[in-house]
Amino acid sequence: MPTITRIYTLQQAAEHNKRDDCWVVIDGKVYNVTDYLDEHPGGDDVLLAATGRDATEDFEDAGHSNDARELMKAYCIGELDLSPPPPIEKEKAGLIHKIWDVCTIPSAQDYAILATIVGMSVAAGVFYLRRK
Repeated sequence: MPTITRIYTLQQAAEHNKRDDCWVVIDGKVYNVTDYLDEHPGGDDVLLAATGRDATEDFEDAGHSNDARELMKAYCIGELDLSPPPPIEKEKAGLIHKIWDVCTIPSAQDYAILATIVGMSVAAGVFYLRRK
């Protein structure tokens, strides 16, 4: 009977970022290292800092031994979902376009209003200073 592998997203793995519930992602695999935190030679803070992202580069840079790689197998709980994210739904895409439509480039009328406000402010300031 084949082994059923659980598939997790990076977001799901990132939700397990506490000392009593800690998962890390290394080389496309998800590991529950909660029970290993106290035993980790680099300290638990290294593993806790690795949650919420792919920590493969950090793991490789640390120069782990073959024994460490073998030990990891006991903590593997699944694989990372490497499929591309689903396309934006039509409703969400429409909302993005509505927001974009509101964010238009200022027109000449907008600049004229701004110039009028600035001009009136300067005139009021000059008038105020002359009265003193």
